[in-house]
Amino acid sequence: MGEISERAAVRRLHDRLGFGLGPGDAEAGYDVAVRRLLGVAGEGAPPPALTAPAPVEKPAKGQKRDKEARKAANKARVAQEAKVTGWWLDRMVASGGAVGGPAGAATERLTWFWHGHFATSEQKVRSPQLMLAQNQTFRKFARGSFTELARAMVVDAAMIRWLDGNDNREGSPNENLAREFLELFTLGIGHYAETDVFEGARALTGWTIRRTSTQARFVPARHDSAPKTMLGKTGNFDAKGFVDLALAKPESAPFVIERLWFRLVSATPPPAATMDRLVAAYGVRRDVGAVLKAITAEPAFRDSGSTLVKQPVEWVVGLMRALGVQPAKLDDKSRMKVLAGLRGMGQLPLRPPSVGGWPSGGSWLTTSAGVTRLQLALLLARNAELGQLQKSSARVDGVRALLGVDQWSTRTRDALAGVTEPAQMVAVAACAPEYVVSG
Repeated sequence: MGEISERAAVRRLHDRLGFGLGPGDAEAGYDVAVRRLLGVAGEGAPPPALTAPAPVEKPAKGQKRDKEARKAANKARVAQEAKVTGWWLDRMVASGGAVGGPAGAATERLTWFWHGHFATSEQKVRSPQLMLAQNQTFRKFARGSFTELARAMVVDAAMIRWLDGNDNREGSPNENLAREFLELFTLGIGHYAETDVFEGARALTGWTIRRTSTQARFVPARHDSAPKTMLGKTGNFDAKGFVDLALAKPESAPFVIERLWFRLVSATPPPAATMDRLVAAYGVRRDVGAVLKAITAEPAFRDSGSTLVKQPVEWVVGLMRALGVQPAKLDDKSRMKVLAGLRGMGQLPLRPPSVGGWPSGGSWLTTSAGVTRLQLALLLARNAELGQLQKSSARVDGVRALLGVDQWSTRTRDALAGVTEPAQMVAVAACAPEYVVSG
């Protein structure tokens, strides 16, 4: 393996820390691109206004549930979920533009990363309002202190509903949230004991959620205030104490950093010397932004062998950015087709398949997903302005430049040469390995 060119490194930087190149991004040098991406982000588009559907009253004894009322409430919830998902996709596509600035792209990409790390699904939460509030929390702490993010997540209303925290009370601790927090969010398997899970659940007792609020509340009467012994310490620990004990374990920093590395750099874990440098950058503040900057300085980040298959959301957002297609400007039918396409490829925002998040790598390259990918690429291409390809005498190179691909393989070039209609050419190119894989 060897080091990729400066231009290829800039493209990779925008692929991994953002959602692909924006106008003028390819012309900047690598160091300039790093500074822009990891600078201060603008606000971006505000969140959508959501109105909680009226709750369906529990029927009196002997009465049947009002099926029509339940159906209407469910329809309203589904519409609100689509509204939140569409808004988020729109932010992803617009990130890096005039409103959020280049750093907005990195913030949005890390918001997406944390959604997969602290995976929470609307399928069980059944509240777009709670999912939106969680999304805003991810964004607030996206590139800041992991300590602050972890503390916020352990008492997040959507997370509490997703992992049964509402059932966690003194005398009857529910272990789901404590277990997943240790295993999937902060430490990893083998770095805690079953006693730590039980005692952690006791520390998390007392937090509940109400239908009328997007914030969890602490009810002292439900909290177990007796001393607890976990992760080698004894004390009257609460939710904050539980988080701090987990993050203080020496295994926590490498665990979190390796998760970032796995999604942003390579499926091959960083060497020990690299991990030492990244842990030093992470520091006592557990600074995610500092780790990202340190990652971009590592030779592995510019190694030609550090390739990653784009997840469906990364692929479709990057394609819309390249084509200048903004989701909010599509007609209702096309917007719904975009969501259906993401669902067909197996990755719809707000709907991770489990608390472990989405898979990675070649698992996205199935035959059925490939068909859906081609159909979605064609839909987006037909909503784009492709006049430059109509007039170009070198369309194959024109579509390469449009999508920000360094070069085509002979096989891909031959396939594209046989396509004359611009939208079809863009669709075929967007499904080529050179675009689907972030090289």
